[in-house]
Amino acid sequence: MRNGRPPSLKRRELLASAALAWLWPGVAASQARRVFVDSAGRRVELPERVERIYAAGPPASILVFAIAPDKLIGWTSAWREAERPFIARRYADLPTLGRLTGRGNTANVEVVLQAKPDFIVDYGTVSPTLSSLADRVQEQTGIPYVLLDGEFDRMTEAILLVGRIANEEKRATELARYAQDTVSDINRRIAKISQERRPRVYYGRGPQGLNTGLAGSISAQFIEQLGAVNVAAELGKGGLVQVSIEQVLRWNPDFVITIDPNFHAAARSHPIWRELPAIRAGRFHLAPNVPFGWIDFPPSINRLIGLRWLARILYPDAFPEDLRPIVRDFYTRCYHQAPTEAQLEALLRPA
Repeated sequence: MRNGRPPSLKRRELLASAALAWLWPGVAASQARRVFVDSAGRRVELPERVERIYAAGPPASILVFAIAPDKLIGWTSAWREAERPFIARRYADLPTLGRLTGRGNTANVEVVLQAKPDFIVDYGTVSPTLSSLADRVQEQTGIPYVLLDGEFDRMTEAILLVGRIANEEKRATELARYAQDTVSDINRRIAKISQERRPRVYYGRGPQGLNTGLAGSISAQFIEQLGAVNVAAELGKGGLVQVSIEQVLRWNPDFVITIDPNFHAAARSHPIWRELPAIRAGRFHLAPNVPFGWIDFPPSINRLIGLRWLARILYPDAFPEDLRPIVRDFYTRCYHQAPTEAQLEALLRPA
């Protein structure tokens, strides 16, 4: 989706159906190894059986955890106390291995070698820099390193690819179908909403709320997926960018969405932020963030439940259903543990 206009439902469903039918160009089976062409066009030889997977960054951690939790060998960062109860103890107690990609990368070649994975996977933005890093780590360690595109429209494909590589095809097919059905249902409802009713949304990241995603940013695609207008898109395409409060005031969005509780708490009483009609009117929403953020941070398959949550906020008439059973189902499918009633209440209370 680009420039605030969602991709056609037909195009999305064709892509997802092709993936579900196992149309896998670039994968060739052999007796001992499989050759896979990843999202960066790199040819990677993978072992026939995979038992230990190293996730290079947080989005990959969530993706692998949802599909093959018993093959994920560690997390990129330590759990906060508020997050641990949402994950079964045997998974929450996995070691912290650090991240190979992104800001504040904390792992290195020695850490990877000691972990002894069968392969390394990264999921997110694909760039020449990350491709070069993957080549370097693969050359230094001898461990296959796969890059997968984290674009929202390719989520179903990524799920199936990880399932195929990890020998978890049945589980991946079920999860891919769930993802496809979720997006298709949301798309069908939004297609009936006139353009005049599509809201303008500002996504504020960071404790000051002044970091946001440009058009096409993987971190802000949730806005475009819901047929809404990302007000920052007028600045062009790209990733994350820093803006000023004055700029946000000029945009005058209908809704402000954030994942940062510090910004959410401070802005409601901040003399300048309070000038924004959306904040004064209560159209300022903090996305749930345990055990992972619902709309970003990191942008992985957790965005599926974020779409449901935000769709209900932006279009309450089109999405009137109770979110509790939907959230319970998502957590059970993707995080392998159903939340308690108290946990559901805590997650949904701000909404």
